[in-house]
Amino acid sequence: MFRVGCRVAGIETSFLGGHTFRTTGITAYLENGGTLEHAQQIAAHESPRTTKLYDRTTDQVSLDEIERVAI
Repeated sequence: MFRVGCRVAGIETSFLGGHTFRTTGITAYLENGGTLEHAQQIAAHESPRTTKLYDRTTDQVSLDEIERVAI
């Protein structure tokens, strides 16, 4: 269903699916001050470890880290 909707919207990728939207939703929720415990309840996960797998809040690299690259 997600892939069909993406194709209709002109998004061509084989990596987009239901878990992509779940990851985006959980990450956005946590970035906006939500708690892992509430995200777990929203996602209907039994374990917070499962919810943490969808948390991408620490994936962004800061400008300070990029500036460490010296050529």
